[in-house]
Amino acid sequence: MIKNYFKIALRNLKRNKSYAVINILGLALGLTCVLLVFSLVKYHLSFDNFHSNSDRIYRFVTEQERDVIEYQSSVPNPLGKFFRNDYTFGEKTARIATFTGELITVKSASGSDKFKETIAFTEPEYFQIFNFPLLTGDKNLLREPNTAVVTQKIALKYFGTQNAIGKVFRIDNRITVTITGILKNLPENTAQKAGLFVSFPTVKDYNDWFYNDNTWNGTSDAMQTFTLLRKGVDPAQVEKVLPAYVKKYRSNSKNLHHYKLQPLADIHFNAQYDGQMSKRNVWVLALIGIFLIVTACFNFINLASAQAFSRSKEVGVRKVLGGQKGQLFWQFISETGVITIAAAIIAIVLSAVLIPFINDAFKLHLPVNLLSDHWVALLVPVLIVLVTFFAGSYPALIMAGFNPVKALKGKLTKTNNGGFTTRRTLIVSQFVIAQVLIIGMIVILSQMRYAKQSDLGFSKDAIITIPAPSGSNPKSLMTFKNELKNIAGVAGVTACFATPASMNTWDTSVKYDRRPEEEAFRISHKAADADYLSVFNMKLIAGRNILPSDSVRELVVNETFVRKINAKSPEAVIGKSVLLGGGMMRAVIVGVVKDFFDKSMHEDINAVGITTYTKNYYAFAIKLNAANMRHTLQAIQSLYTKNYPDHLYEYQFLDDDIASFYETEETMLILIEAFSFIAIFIGCLGLYGLVSFMAAQKTKEIGIRKVLGGSLDHILWLFSKEFASLILISFLIASPIAWVVMNSWLRDFKYQITISPWMFLVSITLIMLIAAISVGYKSLKAAMANPIESLRAE
Repeated sequence: MIKNYFKIALRNLKRNKSYAVINILGLALGLTCVLLVFSLVKYHLSFDNFHSNSDRIYRFVTEQERDVIEYQSSVPNPLGKFFRNDYTFGEKTARIATFTGELITVKSASGSDKFKETIAFTEPEYFQIFNFPLLTGDKNLLREPNTAVVTQKIALKYFGTQNAIGKVFRIDNRITVTITGILKNLPENTAQKAGLFVSFPTVKDYNDWFYNDNTWNGTSDAMQTFTLLRKGVDPAQVEKVLPAYVKKYRSNSKNLHHYKLQPLADIHFNAQYDGQMSKRNVWVLALIGIFLIVTACFNFINLASAQAFSRSKEVGVRKVLGGQKGQLFWQFISETGVITIAAAIIAIVLSAVLIPFINDAFKLHLPVNLLSDHWVALLVPVLIVLVTFFAGSYPALIMAGFNPVKALKGKLTKTNNGGFTTRRTLIVSQFVIAQVLIIGMIVILSQMRYAKQSDLGFSKDAIITIPAPSGSNPKSLMTFKNELKNIAGVAGVTACFATPASMNTWDTSVKYDRRPEEEAFRISHKAADADYLSVFNMKLIAGRNILPSDSVRELVVNETFVRKINAKSPEAVIGKSVLLGGGMMRAVIVGVVKDFFDKSMHEDINAVGITTYTKNYYAFAIKLNAANMRHTLQAIQSLYTKNYPDHLYEYQFLDDDIASFYETEETMLILIEAFSFIAIFIGCLGLYGLVSFMAAQKTKEIGIRKVLGGSLDHILWLFSKEFASLILISFLIASPIAWVVMNSWLRDFKYQITISPWMFLVSITLIMLIAAISVGYKSLKAAMANPIESLRAE
C-alpha cells in the first residue's frame, strides 16, 4: 500500500511539474535556513560545555560603582591568590593573564621566524579546572618559571612538528621560554582562545604589575581569575565573603568594587563582561529560523489547497470507485512526504554550498557536511516528518473530504476547497514575518550608517597604526618618528598609547584642583605626544595644545571632563592642576578639546585626558596623503624593518579598527538581509498560489466581464486589489511589532537613530513592488485569456 501511495504521488508530481517545483523550492529554502540556524545556535550554545565540571566553574568579575556602574571581566590581580589561601570554597583557583599581538621569535635554519601571537601567563591549576588535555610532556606543567605548554597547532606552526618538547622561543625579544608540554588543539567553541600558555611566575619579567600582591588599586581586562567550586557550594556563599577584600585592601577608595562570580556558561553571551554573542541574538536567530520554515509550510498549504480545485474530479473518481477518506488522506500526505524529502535533500546540498561562505563571513568553523554532526543528522528526519504533517495535513483533509458528486460536476465552493479566508490568513502571516524582517534590516542598516558616517570628533580617514617596538627607549622612538615624517606621502605622525577611539583603554583616578577627595568618575588617560591633536584633527575649544615632554606635565581634557567636574565653562578649567593615578602623576590642564567618541556608540563618551607619557607609547598613528598610498606604505615598511629587524611589521587602518566595534551588528545584518530575501521569496510564492487559485475560480467571471466590455486594466484590478489589501493588512500588523522589537535593539546604543516613518514606507513599497512582479505574469495570462475558451461550456 505504501509503495503504491508513493508511486501515485510521483506520477501526480510529474504531471504537475510547476506545482512540484515551486513547493520543493519553497520548502528547500525554509529547511536550509533551519539547518543553518540550528548549526549556528548549537555552536554558540555549546561554548565551554565540554568541560567535565562546567556547571561548577566560575569567573571572578567586578562591578565598579562610580558615577555610573561599570562592569569588568577581571578583579585585582592578587584576589585569586588570596582567595585560594583564605577560603576552601574553591576546589581549584587559577589566574591567567592574556595578551594579544605579542611578538614570538623562533630560531630557524634561515635565522629566525617571527609571529604575532596571543599568549597567556597561566597558573598550573588552570588545567585542573578546564579540560584541555595534555598529549605529551611534564604533567606538573607550568610550575617552573620560563616554561610553556603549546597546542599541537602552535607546535606545528613554529617548528614544523608536533614533537616540540624542549624547543625554545623568545617573547618580546627578551624572555626565553622552554616548551615542556603539548596540548591537544583547543576546540573552537571555547572562550579561552590562547594557544600558548606560559608559567605564571614568568609574568614578572613581562610586566611585574601583574605579579605584584599589592596591586589592589586597579584592574586589567588581561587578568582573568577562575575557580572550580566544591560540590555543594552555592556561589552566593562565596559572594558574601568577597566584600571583605574591598574593606581590607580598598577601604579608602571612592571607587567602590563589588566582586561577583560569573558562571562559565554566561561568559560567551554576557556583553557587559565582553561576551562575544548576545544570548538574545541567538534566540532571535532561532525564532527567525522557525518563522521561515513555518512560512514555507504556509506557502505549501496555500499552493496545495489552490491545486485541490484542479484535482477535484480526480478525488471524485477515486471516491466513486471505493476510495476511503483515510486512504485519500494518506495518498495526499505521501505526496507531501515526497516533496519534503526532495526539499530536504536540496537543503542539505545548499547548506554544504553555503557553509564555507558563512564560516568566512562570521569567522566560524562549522563542518561543511552538517550531517557529520549527529544532532543535525537526527534533526533532518524529524524535520521531514514534522513538515510533512504540518504542511500536508490541512490540504489532505480538505481534498479527502470532497463530496464526490459535487467534485465530478465541478460545483465545489470556496468552503469546499479549503476556505479562501484561510489562505488569506496564511498569506498575511507570511508577509507579517517578511515585513518585520525588512523593517529590522532597514533600522540596522541606518544605525550602522549612522555609526560609520557620523562625526566622531576626530579624523579617521587615511590613518594607519603600527606597533611601537616594546623595549625601545623614548629617544629612539622619537628618532624613528622623525624619519617617518620625512617619507613622501606621510602627512603627520604621532606616538601614542592608543587612537582616540579604542577598546584599549587606561582608566585612572583623578583629583581635581586640590579637592579633598578623588572624583566619582575615572578619566581615560590617552598618553600621546604633542602631534596627537593635529594628526587626528581634533578641535581645541579652549586653551592650547600640550608641549613636548617625556613625562606627565600638561593635560588636555575633553568637554565631558569639564561637565563632570561641574565647571562653569571650558575656560574655567585652564590652569587647574590634577592628580592622576592615585596621586602618582601631577599635571596642569592647558586645553579643552571638543568631545569625541572614545569607544563605540554603544557607550557614553568618557572623561578623557591627553598627556605626554613616553613609557606608554605603544603605537604610531600615521596620516597618509591619499595620492600614491601604496608606495608610502611600502616605504614605511622598509623603514620599520631597517630600524627594528627583530620585530614583525604590521599595520591597521583606523577606519577598519573602528568598524570592528560593530562586528556583531554586521553579522546580524548579513543574516537578516538573507532571511528577509528568503521570507519575501517564499511569501511571493504564496501570492502566486493565491492568484493561481483566483484565476481558476474566476475563469468564467473574467470571460463574461471581457464579453461585456471589461478592459485589461479592470480585469487586472480584480487580482491586484486582493494581494494589495492582504499586504496592507500584514503591514498594519507588522509595523507595531517591528517598532517594539527594533526600539529594544537600539537600546544597546547610547547614541542611536530615531525610527522614522520613511523606514516603514520603504518596507511596504518594496513588498508591493516585488509582489506585483511575482503575480504579474499569472494575472496578465488570466486577463488576456480568450473568453470563448472559458465560456464554451456554458
